[in-house]
Amino acid sequence: MAHSIGVRRNRRAAAGIAAVATAILLSACTAGSGSSGSTEAGASTDASAPVATRSAAPEGELPTELQSKLQAAVEKVMADYDVPGAAAGVWVPGEGSWTTAVGLADIAGNVPVTTDMQWPIRSVTKSYTVTLLLQLADEGKLSLDDTLDQYVDGVTNGDTITLRELANMSSGNADYVGEAFIADFSKDPSKIYTLDELNSFVLGQPAQFEPGTEYVYTNANTNLLGAVIEKVTGQDYADVLQERILDPLGQTGTEYILDVSTWAEPHPTGYQPADDGTQEPQTENSSILGAAGSLFSTLDDGRVWAETLGSGALLKPATQDEREQGHQIASPPYDQYALGIGETNGWWGHNGEGVGFTAATFHDNATGASIVVYMNESNVAGRAHPADQAFRALAEVLANGASK
Repeated sequence: MAHSIGVRRNRRAAAGIAAVATAILLSACTAGSGSSGSTEAGASTDASAPVATRSAAPEGELPTELQSKLQAAVEKVMADYDVPGAAAGVWVPGEGSWTTAVGLADIAGNVPVTTDMQWPIRSVTKSYTVTLLLQLADEGKLSLDDTLDQYVDGVTNGDTITLRELANMSSGNADYVGEAFIADFSKDPSKIYTLDELNSFVLGQPAQFEPGTEYVYTNANTNLLGAVIEKVTGQDYADVLQERILDPLGQTGTEYILDVSTWAEPHPTGYQPADDGTQEPQTENSSILGAAGSLFSTLDDGRVWAETLGSGALLKPATQDEREQGHQIASPPYDQYALGIGETNGWWGHNGEGVGFTAATFHDNATGASIVVYMNESNVAGRAHPADQAFRALAEVLANGASK
C-alpha cells in the first residue's frame, strides 16, 4: 500500500507497490496441518446472548517500582527496533493501572505520542470480525460448519470450505493480493476499496491447498467472513460492528475507517525501516484491509477490548471454549492460533501489523490483567513484531514482579 515519502518518485512508487503484498499478507505462511473440528457452535436457536458493558479501568496506579520496570521494558524494545513512538498500558484488577506515551507520533512534525491518540490496530480487527461471527452462531443464525458457498458465490472450494476454517486460517482459499489487485492498486494508491471489491480478487482463483489440511494466515479469510456477516444480517459490516460491539462497549474511540481523511488528528504516522537505516513514513490507505484490518482504536478502548475478547464476555461460555481450540501457526507470533484469537504464554488476544504500525492486545484470565501496545513501526528485519515483543516484555515484568 505504502509509498515512501521524501525519496525519488520512481523508487517511491516501486517500493509502495511491493509493500502492498508485504503488508496485506501480514507474514502469512504455512504451518502444520490439522483438522478444523466438527462440533457446531450456535446450533441452539436460543436468541438470548450475553450482554457486555464497558468495564472501568482498575482504580489507582500500579506500584512505582513496577511502573519503572514496565517503562524500561517498553523503552528497551523501542531502542532495540528503533521504534519512533509507542503508547502502552497495563491494567491489573485490585492493583492499579499504568499507561505511557513514548517518543514521536510524527518525526518530521516533531509530534509527541499521547495516550489518547487513535491508532490503526490492523489485524486486531480480525478478532472483532470473528466475534461477530460467533455471536451470530450463538443466536443460531449460522453454524461454523456451514460452507462458504451458502453465503458467498464464486470462491474455489467454496462448497467444502467451512466458516470455521476461514476463522482459524485453514480454508486454503486464495488471498486477494495477487497480480490483479496489485495492478488495480497501482493505478490509484488512494482508491478506497469496499469489502466486495477486495473479495472480488479472490473469486475463481486457484486454492492454495485443500480445506482443513494446512494453516495459512491471510486477510482474505477474514474479509470473506465479513461478507458472510453482511449476508446473514442484511447490513453493512460497519453497521453490524457498531451495533453489536462498539456501541454496547462504549468504544467511542474505535472506528472502522476506510477513508483516512476522517482519521482524528493529531494521529501517528507509520514507518518502515529503509535500506539506509532511516525510518520511511508510509502513506495510509486502510481500505485495502477491510474487515481483516481497517479498525482504528485508542489505548483505553484497547483495554476494554482486551478484557472482552480474552474473557469471552460477548459470547456464551461454551462458544468461547470452542473459540480457544487452537493450533500452531508459523506467523504472526503466537503459541497457538484459534478462531480469530491467539494465545501466548496463557495470554489471549490478537496482534496486528502492516504498513508502518504494529499492535498487541492481550488479556490474562488467571489474573484479570490486560496489556495493550501500539507502535508506529512495522516490517522490521528478521520479521520481528515490535508491539508483540513489548507485550511479551511487559507480561514478563508482571510475572516476575517489581522486586526481581
